[in-house]
Amino acid sequence: MEPQSQNLKTAPFLTLGRFHISEDYGFLLPNPLMPLLNCRFLTGYREWRLAHLVLSFITMGYVWQDGETQPKEILPRNLALPFIEVSKNLGLPPILVHSDLVLANWATRNPGGPLEIRNLDTIFSFPGGESLRGFILVTVLVEKAAVPGIKALVQAVNAILQPSPDSLLQALQRLRVSIQDITGALGQMHDYVNPDVFYSVIRIFLSGWKDNPALPVGLVYEGVSKEPLSYSGGSAAQSTILHAFDEFLGVRHSKESADFLHRMRDYMPPSHRAFVEEICRAPSLRTHVLSSGNGQLLTAYNQCVESLAALRTYHLALVTKYLITAPSKAKARRTSHLPRPPQALEERGTGGSAVVSFLKSVRDKTLEALLHPSG
Repeated sequence: MEPQSQNLKTAPFLTLGRFHISEDYGFLLPNPLMPLLNCRFLTGYREWRLAHLVLSFITMGYVWQDGETQPKEILPRNLALPFIEVSKNLGLPPILVHSDLVLANWATRNPGGPLEIRNLDTIFSFPGGESLRGFILVTVLVEKAAVPGIKALVQAVNAILQPSPDSLLQALQRLRVSIQDITGALGQMHDYVNPDVFYSVIRIFLSGWKDNPALPVGLVYEGVSKEPLSYSGGSAAQSTILHAFDEFLGVRHSKESADFLHRMRDYMPPSHRAFVEEICRAPSLRTHVLSSGNGQLLTAYNQCVESLAALRTYHLALVTKYLITAPSKAKARRTSHLPRPPQALEERGTGGSAVVSFLKSVRDKTLEALLHPSG
């Protein structure tokens, strides 16, 4: 009996509070609304990027949860205020951007394994199942395929400054291979993304509130501004890759296309935008190749331009399949388990561009960059 007596003396009195049970509400959580999210606990660039990723996914899900016919017109302050704070810290707009959806939204299943679809997963997701997973992760592989090309830009710029024709030639050859690998990686969209699911389910969650008839005046960020704010949705044009390649190769787009592309740079992380601007300020590759009289350099340059144009032609075909053909097929079907396809952005990209004419224009202007030997 002694041990039991001892236990009684040392046992604490039973209280509900110890078990997070309320005297007034029992097992119910009293006042479940949480306090405003506080950013002061975020430490370091990576945590701020993760916070932007989380808040952007919540925002897109909230705004478009009932589809394009009933979008939310006001973002509640408990979401709007921290999203604005995180966005200002990072120099990003308060909306889902490419650097959220793709650049910061992947993880390896086996850290020691290869960077392949079967060994990758998304961190956050929307409705869309395996097609959404495929769309994001194929784009991750496109970004990875660009790595040798990005390194080649640095090598090439330095080779012009030295100058080193051999190093420049090698860099141009590496850039061409990288562009071709990007095209190959992009081709995996056909294997992993169902066009009907992309158009009818996924696309709405990537849409913004600028140049979008579904939210013609924009979105009110409660506690931030009484007037609606307008931001473009996620777009491949927000990827830094082709901006950097265009600047390096001296591709010049039409005013309308160039204006759109430059606006998309505001949706990039500032450091990535600064890289593009640094490439733009570097000595002109085209001028250097022409003045060198080096036939090998001219051929290598033109092969890069041709590969870039081929990539854009392939991207155009892909966009036609997913944004033009898919809705036509959806309209032709009388019954489907999928929701009614969104109408507001028909034949427009989620960034708000008239997508087919834009892609044709940038492809054609790329081909105009080809150099012709003098004499």
